[in-house]
Amino acid sequence: MAGGAMVNPAGGKDYPGRLTPFVFFTCVVAATGGLIFGYDIGISGGVTSMDPFLKKFFPEVYRKKQMAQGTSQYCKFDNQLLQTFTSSLYLAALVSSLFAATITRAFGRKWSMFGGGLTFLIGAALNGAAENVVMLIVGRILLGIGIGFANQSVPLYLSEMAPARLRGMLNIGFQLMITIGILVAELINYGTAKIKGGYGWRVSLALAAVPASVVTLGSLFLPDTPNSLVERGHSEAARRMLRRIRGTEDIGEEYADLVAASEEARAVTHPWRSVLRRRHRAQLTMAIAIPFFQQLTGINVINFYAPVLFETLGFRSDASLMSAIVTGLVLVFATFVSVFTADRLGRRKLFLQGGAQMILCQVVVGTLLAAKFGTSGVAEISKGYAAAVAVFICAFVAGFAWSWGPLGWLVPSEIFPLEIRPLGQSINTSVQMLFTFVIAQAFLTMLCHLKFGLFYFFAGWVVIMTVFVALFLPETKNVPIEEMVLVWQSHWFWGKFIADEEAHRVQMVAANNGAKAADA
Repeated sequence: MAGGAMVNPAGGKDYPGRLTPFVFFTCVVAATGGLIFGYDIGISGGVTSMDPFLKKFFPEVYRKKQMAQGTSQYCKFDNQLLQTFTSSLYLAALVSSLFAATITRAFGRKWSMFGGGLTFLIGAALNGAAENVVMLIVGRILLGIGIGFANQSVPLYLSEMAPARLRGMLNIGFQLMITIGILVAELINYGTAKIKGGYGWRVSLALAAVPASVVTLGSLFLPDTPNSLVERGHSEAARRMLRRIRGTEDIGEEYADLVAASEEARAVTHPWRSVLRRRHRAQLTMAIAIPFFQQLTGINVINFYAPVLFETLGFRSDASLMSAIVTGLVLVFATFVSVFTADRLGRRKLFLQGGAQMILCQVVVGTLLAAKFGTSGVAEISKGYAAAVAVFICAFVAGFAWSWGPLGWLVPSEIFPLEIRPLGQSINTSVQMLFTFVIAQAFLTMLCHLKFGLFYFFAGWVVIMTVFVALFLPETKNVPIEEMVLVWQSHWFWGKFIADEEAHRVQMVAANNGAKAADA
């Protein structure tokens, strides 16, 4: 298997314990942090297709939309201010996620979630009451700060609470909540668009307070992870928590590995300097490359602008919102595939299969648009033709939903050693938000200029990222999170960056601590 490396057969551990109801409940509550991200992704696309919203804040886009007859279908929504409304959130999330790393390390994962939910709640209220573009964008910035904190802390929390052999399933709960948030937002948009009086967009934006309240209140009831407790010096509390979440008294070996990781973490006073060391080259590369590639799949083109995109493809306004709901349903149900297969098939197989499916679908969609609209962008599209485009878009969404969607959060959250894990997740979130911002800000302009070629553009990137995974991403399923260094040490390429004594030292420290724990 090119680029692959299995750890368990080569000495990885399978700690005692089971999936307890307590762990399952806490992971479900923590995963609701994904609701705010998903709700925002889904709501912004629907709101920007509502005429009352456009008339109030973006009259130029509204006029261009009304003149669509004989106008290029590729360019009728091209407006920088409209794109700034959508993308400003992600720039704020980029910056806030870096600050979140310090808070997450110093105070624990749950307080980052709480802060994120509370800030998002304030932003939702401001957006719902907006009277001008400035209020809208300030509200979006507050939403972005909330998302930055939640996206930085939630995947970490899930990876640390989960048993190694079920880490994929529980961590993907975060992506599942994102998809549920998107679907709920699209259903709400479909309903609020029918409200007479033209204030439906206010209802859509203000209802973001509901998932924000769920996250804010839920985080108050979450326990700290054993990893975080050990890292912050609460050894006995960590031991008690580990017993509770594993459902067994036999926690000596896992606790010893946590202590060993914590001792290394305390020795690191400059995490930024540490993350740049040669031995962390593999993890840093993945924390940058995976979120970068995830945004260049083209999925956010669908998520952000699904109603706008379908309207551009010839659907009427009402039908475009319904089509977006269909893609939302596909996103939710396809994510369940990864929930039940990530720990069985492994991360690599899902990445590779999903990549192949997305490439095929993007090429077909680009070709269908080329055949109908050409480069002029002026044409009438039949219901059957539009339905064919929608089918392949849904197939693309499904491929993403069981590969790059959930795994883009799972893999970076499980590969870093404890001493730089919060920072590693911050880098992952920041890179993702940076390129989400770039794509959101540029998509409608790119569609106007690249036309159907935009789908070929994204297909080309999916080819590159699929090859990257095949060559450079080892398999991480079922590997204890504090033993992940053995994955990289066994890899054909990354092994050259990790000295043999480094992996040996990790094993010896854990063994010594395990002996001490057993004696105690």
